[in-house]
Amino acid sequence: MNVIELNGLTKTYGGARGIADLSFTVEQGEIFGFIGPNGAGKSTTIRTMLGLIHPTSGSAKIFGKDCLRYGPELRREIGYLPSEVFYYDNMKVKDLLNYSASFYNKDSRKRMLALAERMELDLNKKIDDLSLGNKKKVGIVQGLLHEPKLIILDEPTSGLDPLMQQRFFELLEEENKKGATILFSSHILSEVQRLCDRVAIIKEGRLIALEKISDLKGRTYKKFKLQMKAGSDATPFAIPGVTEWKTAPNGEVSFLYQGDINDILRRIASLELLNLWVEEPDLEEIFMHYYVSREGAGV
Repeated sequence: MNVIELNGLTKTYGGARGIADLSFTVEQGEIFGFIGPNGAGKSTTIRTMLGLIHPTSGSAKIFGKDCLRYGPELRREIGYLPSEVFYYDNMKVKDLLNYSASFYNKDSRKRMLALAERMELDLNKKIDDLSLGNKKKVGIVQGLLHEPKLIILDEPTSGLDPLMQQRFFELLEEENKKGATILFSSHILSEVQRLCDRVAIIKEGRLIALEKISDLKGRTYKKFKLQMKAGSDATPFAIPGVTEWKTAPNGEVSFLYQGDINDILRRIASLELLNLWVEEPDLEEIFMHYYVSREGAGV
């Protein structure tokens, strides 16, 4: 069963870019990634899908029902965390959460306390006194409070420290094991790889790839940066998979590599180095060196 179905979903803002002809499905019980650079159209897609803004054309269904026609009914079964959260500053956290729980006609106090403890959130503080990270925690607890069947998260980890991010990921995995379907939108590839089964990739408002994470990982690049000793040969490596070779004025060399990591390490081991960095490339680099080439090939 498909929990989410988008069919040609399009939203335009006059001459400004929105989203165009998006079509994909999210299956029941899936943790589905939705990634792209900032400004790619992820938030517009989610808000249109939730019926918070009207599409220019196309349709979105959740649990088999049209999102515009059945919006209020559907939202009772959805936990939504927007990319930016705004609250009444003078309210205490517990008052806000109790108010949110009242919309679902269920006693959520026990769950509220459990989630707040898990996320180390002080329920007695005023919203105005919270840091950005703690406000994000409020949004997380609010979104999960009513045990929704579908959880939609838009850039959920911004503002969270690494420990809280890990705790949050564990919480999502537990909710998924209990049956919740999750749509996880992010511009951070490693987060999506950590959690998701499949991923839709959006760029400039258009869907450019729909992948299994296992397939995506097999094509992931590594970003290398080498600081060489004076006099070392900085000639580009004649190894398949090396792209985007750059030499900085200070002699540092950087490049992207896709392939057997042992091959590139053997080549690097022959150099005289002062330092070495290996990083995950950002999504823009992934798009530039893999997906753009696929688009050009008409795939």
